[in-house]
Amino acid sequence: MSVQVEKLEHNMAKLTIEVEASKFDAAMKNAYNKKKGSFNLPGFRKGKVPMYIIEKEYGAGVFYEDAANELMPEAYAEALEESGLDVVSRPEVDVTQIGKGQNFIFTAEVALKPEVKLGQYKGLDVQKDSADVTDEEVEAKLKEAQEQNAREITVEDRAVQDGDIITLNYAGTVDGVAFDGGTAENQQLVIGSHTFIDNFEEQLIGVEINGEKDVEVTFPEEYHAEDLAGKAAVFHVKVLGIKEKQLPAIDDDFAQDTTEFDTLEEYKNDIKEKLATAKEEQAKAAAQNALIDQIVESSEMDIPDAMVDFQVDQMVDEFKQRLAYQGLSLEQYVQFSGQSMDALRESMKGDALKRVQGSLVLEAIVAAENIEADEEDLKKEFEKMAQMYQMEASQIEGMIPEEQKENMKKDIAVQKAVEFVLDQANVTEATEELDFEEK
Repeated sequence: MSVQVEKLEHNMAKLTIEVEASKFDAAMKNAYNKKKGSFNLPGFRKGKVPMYIIEKEYGAGVFYEDAANELMPEAYAEALEESGLDVVSRPEVDVTQIGKGQNFIFTAEVALKPEVKLGQYKGLDVQKDSADVTDEEVEAKLKEAQEQNAREITVEDRAVQDGDIITLNYAGTVDGVAFDGGTAENQQLVIGSHTFIDNFEEQLIGVEINGEKDVEVTFPEEYHAEDLAGKAAVFHVKVLGIKEKQLPAIDDDFAQDTTEFDTLEEYKNDIKEKLATAKEEQAKAAAQNALIDQIVESSEMDIPDAMVDFQVDQMVDEFKQRLAYQGLSLEQYVQFSGQSMDALRESMKGDALKRVQGSLVLEAIVAAENIEADEEDLKKEFEKMAQMYQMEASQIEGMIPEEQKENMKKDIAVQKAVEFVLDQANVTEATEELDFEEK
């Protein structure tokens, strides 16, 4: 195998990778062996059709794609190792030569990690928010706990109200014609959750159990299904059942039933302590982010678009995982929100760029200050993971490959750089009095 590297503008590079013909022919043979059982030709038993007969019947390129897919991952990985490039995107691949008895040639266009010219990162000014906890914040947390411990009571004798959990059937039409995804049965919906488009939920307030209503809505202009975008629709809805939330009283009994505390006062004090800890962590993180923003502003780097797109890919995956915890798929979210996948990705690009910029300047600070993570740092990380998964730290350490441990050290070093920047900053504490004077 051979690889040629062509540097392009904006920290992009094009790799031309050539794999010898013998390897490509072997990959074609593998593809034939895997798929020969799926070919049925007169005069041959299933799985016994010779390769040359299949190629004659279906065309010389019948196994090209499978052979290419077998070769490319390994060839690309070898090319990266040989070239020594620091690639920060998925490759854009294009096959330039393919054929039996020929060298297999493809190109991979990739983004390279940009060099960073660091601006000022020591002695910066930043304001840190107060971690004081108000009585209103404690009451809000109590209210959350009250909502979480609410009972759902089936209602028989009244119509739908705001906040109810209803079960419904619906069938949607546009210009009198049903459309894909517009019909459902026994669907649960919380009135006021704004799960459905437009003012769908509000129109169901006042409908009795077993009552029916035609709900008129308009799909958003940016709706993911182009044939529905901006269209007026009618949903024929039948309310099958209504449940309401019954909230428990917030008193000593509530504290005893839902927590380890005997009195409401003890529970409130615990909430206040935890809120103070959380607010301190949030204030610290906000100050660190503000400092990183300042460093990015004064630094220079040429970030390729492909690097940002790769970060968007990761953010979409993270979003999918969060939705899964809520019992939703990404496809369902896109349908319910009326937002196309392209629009969702576009909305993430600003944050993706900030993530990339922040990561690059922090890695540059790690290099400039010779910040390293040692075995003790790694041990502490294993202990944190052990607590999270309720395992022994030694078990966690034994399960993690050496390559991943090295990546963990890099992440720890970056976090040390964040702490370093904050330690070197001029931090002023924001107070309510200062805020009042400013107003």
